[in-house]
Amino acid sequence: MTSPVVLASSGLTAADVLAVARGRARVDLDPAARAQVDAVREHIDALAAPGHAPVYGVSTGFGALADTAIEPSMRHALQRSLIRSHAAGAGPEVETEVVRALMLLRARTLASGRTGVRPVVVETMLALLNAQITPIVHEYGSLGCSGDLAPLSHCAIVLMGEGRARDRDGVERPVPELLAEAGIAPVLLEEKEGLALINGTDGMLGMLLMAIADLDDLVRTADLTTALSVQGLRGRDSVFKPELHFPLRPHPGQEASAANILALLEDSPIIADVAAEGSRVQDAYSLRCAPQVAGGVRDTIEHARTVALRELDAAIDNPVVLPDGTVTSNGNFHGAPVAYVLDFLAVVSADLASIAERRTDRMLDTSRSHGLPPFLADDPGVDSGFMIAQYTQAGLVSDMKRLAVPASVDSIPSSAMQEDHVSMGWHAARKLRTSVENLRRVLAIELLTAARAIDLRPLGPSPASAAAMAVLRRTVEGPGPDRFLAPDIAEAEARLLDGSVLAAVEEVVGRLR
Repeated sequence: MTSPVVLASSGLTAADVLAVARGRARVDLDPAARAQVDAVREHIDALAAPGHAPVYGVSTGFGALADTAIEPSMRHALQRSLIRSHAAGAGPEVETEVVRALMLLRARTLASGRTGVRPVVVETMLALLNAQITPIVHEYGSLGCSGDLAPLSHCAIVLMGEGRARDRDGVERPVPELLAEAGIAPVLLEEKEGLALINGTDGMLGMLLMAIADLDDLVRTADLTTALSVQGLRGRDSVFKPELHFPLRPHPGQEASAANILALLEDSPIIADVAAEGSRVQDAYSLRCAPQVAGGVRDTIEHARTVALRELDAAIDNPVVLPDGTVTSNGNFHGAPVAYVLDFLAVVSADLASIAERRTDRMLDTSRSHGLPPFLADDPGVDSGFMIAQYTQAGLVSDMKRLAVPASVDSIPSSAMQEDHVSMGWHAARKLRTSVENLRRVLAIELLTAARAIDLRPLGPSPASAAAMAVLRRTVEGPGPDRFLAPDIAEAEARLLDGSVLAAVEEVVGRLR
């Protein structure tokens, strides 16, 4: 069981988000945070009182209708109309883990005491999470500015007892039925609450945090597949020695990658034989420059992590309630900082996949593989070996290159030109998710190819490499005649996804950096 997460007014961690989004951990509201939310609500009630000057989001319309005052008798209808009209997404449903991250991160901001909602709004959001009721959120609808409006509205409408949702088993059922079964009363939204539920960067932030977690594993996996390919291609280990990296070129990610690859090659009979032979001065760039590429990926991940953690400390809403009780408009909902790093990560993911594909291709080409059979085929001509597996890699990499085109440089004005510059951060996050999945598949194919190449060599691999190959060989056979290859690729991908390959390697060499 995943330990419960306690939602306070601040201090939510990336690990907490992953535990709730992926581990379906329970979330409890800290009593002190509840008291603070309740106290701040008093400011909103005062501003909503009859006779008070209009305040945006409290007693006015929204967006281009911000100058339209709303009478007290119509304000419940205003909040309902806001959520209903903004729940206007279209296209495929997004993943459950994305919706759960979205809801938790919105609840985090509501619990900060900076939005002016009543405690019941936060508590109902957490009740949905704990009952594992998942609102149906669609692929399209957010421009990454004024918050992830449509995705958050599809969550907020379920709080009202409307919209569409799935139960803990993924079955869509009527929302009133789901709420009643869980003992959750629908919320009648008061002043400011509808806006507070939808005006945040929570969707793009949740996807950023999950992508960073995935890439932390995949960049270490890339060091492993590099080490396997170096041995499959009878490469040299001298270029990974520490004196060539720090302080000669002091990028921390490069230093870490080189150290990992060197550790993974330690005590390799193949590498020792290459050194004794002394027939080649240097290897191709895809081997020799692997630490520079994977290192740059690492450094980009660290920059993205810095931005993500800053955003995780933020309280995004418009208007926002300041500590002195002032309610004021702002532009903090603009997703630019998050959108930029989402795009950066798509760029480095594509390049990490690209260099892995080049190593794979070398192992299949007799003019460059240093003694391996064509396409690693058992009987070349009769068998095609891994020829088409590389095609699949190439197709994945080509797709990733297109996904690396930044979304954050685009902007389509909306809301009658009131919202005339938007971040497209949600779109950056969606394409990054695809890119991360493709990277895992590319590395899975390199893993398969390099393991087969090593099996075809007379000498064995390093102990760490042998551990990785042993995990793979539990479910994927070694060299032999052609067979149905797609299940082998899927199996290798699954072993990377469940972490078993990395875990086996790290039992030998310790935690990779």
